[in-house]
Amino acid sequence: MSYRQHENFYKNKRILITGHTGFIGSWLTEWLTMLDAEVYGYALDPPTKPNLFETLNLAWKVSKDIRGDIRNTELLRKTILDFQPEIVFHLAAQPIVLESYDNPLETFDTNVIGTVNLLNELRKVDIVKAIVVVTSDKSYRNNEWVYPYRETDELGGRDPYSASKSCQDIVVQSFKESYFSDSGVALSSVRAGNVIGGGDWAKNRLVPDTVRGIVDGHPIIIRNPKSVRPWQHVLEPVYGMLLLAQKMFGSTRFSGAWNFGPDNKREVTVREIVDKVIELWGRGKYKVESSSAKKEAHFLSLDINKAKRELGFFPKYDIDKTLKVTIEWYKTYYNDYSKIEGVTERQIISYSASEL
Repeated sequence: MSYRQHENFYKNKRILITGHTGFIGSWLTEWLTMLDAEVYGYALDPPTKPNLFETLNLAWKVSKDIRGDIRNTELLRKTILDFQPEIVFHLAAQPIVLESYDNPLETFDTNVIGTVNLLNELRKVDIVKAIVVVTSDKSYRNNEWVYPYRETDELGGRDPYSASKSCQDIVVQSFKESYFSDSGVALSSVRAGNVIGGGDWAKNRLVPDTVRGIVDGHPIIIRNPKSVRPWQHVLEPVYGMLLLAQKMFGSTRFSGAWNFGPDNKREVTVREIVDKVIELWGRGKYKVESSSAKKEAHFLSLDINKAKRELGFFPKYDIDKTLKVTIEWYKTYYNDYSKIEGVTERQIISYSASEL
């Protein structure tokens, strides 16, 4: 689906985005405002300094920028009733695996109860047509096997973050069957692979940590250099979400779980990512952390055949292209900040226009 086809559909659509101040939420918000959608954002303050939301001046581009906790029932209800959204993208979450070890209660409360809170309010609104809940590729029970996980595979999670996202997926399924199946409202969960892209400054994420180390002149610390993840540019799942919501708007048959990840043409390790970023930047060095008490999965891959077959979703960027445009973004930020909004818009248009 082209940029123009998205534009024709999303123009003047009333879109509520929870978590619009986060990394993925900011890219989604930017794209939708470029498509002339009417966007309401509901989120806490941006989670980092700096952050993509403020870098792109998104508070001035959305129709309304509301600061609120997804667990605040009264404010959330008021926002939904005031705005009457047609489409909802739910991204508000505690998104960091290692943070979940330090704050498991907040992680479960935000990711699970926050989702229950939102869906419970949305089931009372007649105008809403499509709800997309972004969970995680880590929703799956990871058995460390080599075959890619399919939407029908078992859910689970060893660490608090993964367990909370698995629970979130179960909540979505429960609400779909209990409240939305006969109402004409489409409800889906999106399980997206590890995202890479400009404007991410979260701690304990590979590319942001690598960029910080290069810019600050410090050695980059990496964990589990042989670990494999479904790396993809952030615009891949954002495009998938836009495509999915458009399909859902017209038919509840697109309700359900959806994987968005890269084509599994070859495995890409943590070490390869860091080596490539250093090569693209032209400097940098790293050292491997010898051990960590906080365990993470070593191998994770997604099967995206359902999205290919039923949505026409096909990844556009391989890992080399993904890292090239990502480092282009960061270099522009640090070397020529005045051009960063233009670079962001061009990357969205270029991605949308690129051939599959």
